[in-house]
Amino acid sequence: MDIRGKVAIVTGGASGIGAGLAKRFVAEGARGVVVADVNLERAEGVAREIGAVAVRCDVSREADIQALVATTRERFGQVDIFMSNAGILGREGGIELEDALWDKMWQIHGMAHVWAARAVVPEMVARGEGYFVVTASAAGLLNIVESAPYGVTKHAALAFAEWLRIAYGRRGVRVSCLCPQSVQTDMVTGDGGSAGHDGILTPEQVAEEVVATMRDEKFLALPHPSVAKYFLNKAQDYDRWIGGMQKLYAMHSAKGA
Repeated sequence: MDIRGKVAIVTGGASGIGAGLAKRFVAEGARGVVVADVNLERAEGVAREIGAVAVRCDVSREADIQALVATTRERFGQVDIFMSNAGILGREGGIELEDALWDKMWQIHGMAHVWAARAVVPEMVARGEGYFVVTASAAGLLNIVESAPYGVTKHAALAFAEWLRIAYGRRGVRVSCLCPQSVQTDMVTGDGGSAGHDGILTPEQVAEEVVATMRDEKFLALPHPSVAKYFLNKAQDYDRWIGGMQKLYAMHSAKGA
C-alpha cells in the first residue's frame, strides 16, 4: 500500500516503535496520523513534533478503542491504516504470576487487536481497501524464556493476525504482523535479554521494515532477518528447537539466581 494520502492510527504511539511508525507515516505523506496512547502527555509531545493528532486510549478497554476510531473519523473521515501496536512487558516469571497480570496481557496483546479490527475492518471491507498491522514480537513466532504471559499472548497476537488475513485478505483488507526481537523502547533494559541476541534495533529501523512490508503487502515484517531462520529451524525440528530453548532458559535462570 502507498501510504501517501492515507489516514493512520498508531496505538502505543507515544514512544518506541509506535512513535517511530507515526513519524515515518507522516514522512511518507500520510494525510492524517493519530498518535494514540494511554500516556496522553507523551502522545501530545510526539504529535506536536510531527504535526499529528494525539488521543488518549487505553487499549485494554474496547470503549476507548471505539472512541479513538470515532474521533479519527470525525477529524479525517475514515481510517485507512490501523497500526495495532500497544504492548506491555509485565514482569519476568511463569505460572506463578498472578492472574491479574495474565489478564492484562490477554487484553492488551490479544483482545485489543480483536476490538480494533471490530471497529475498523467493516469499513475497510465496504471500501474494498484498508491495512491492519499487528505488532506481535519474535516471541510470537519463537517464544521467550523470560516471561510466560508475554510469550503466550504474543502467540495469540500472531494467530489473530493470521486469521484476519485469511478471512479478509481477499476482501481488500491487507494484514501484516510485525515480529521484531529487541528494539530500543522503554520496555528494553540492559542488553535486551534473550531477545537482544541479534542486536537492538532503533524504532526508525523497525519503521523502515514495516513500510517496506506494507509496500509489498507481505504478511511478516521481520526487522531482524535471523528470526526467519530460527522459525524455519523450529518448524523443521521442533524437538531440537525446544531443547535449545531449554538450555537458554537454564542459562537465564542461573544468571538470575
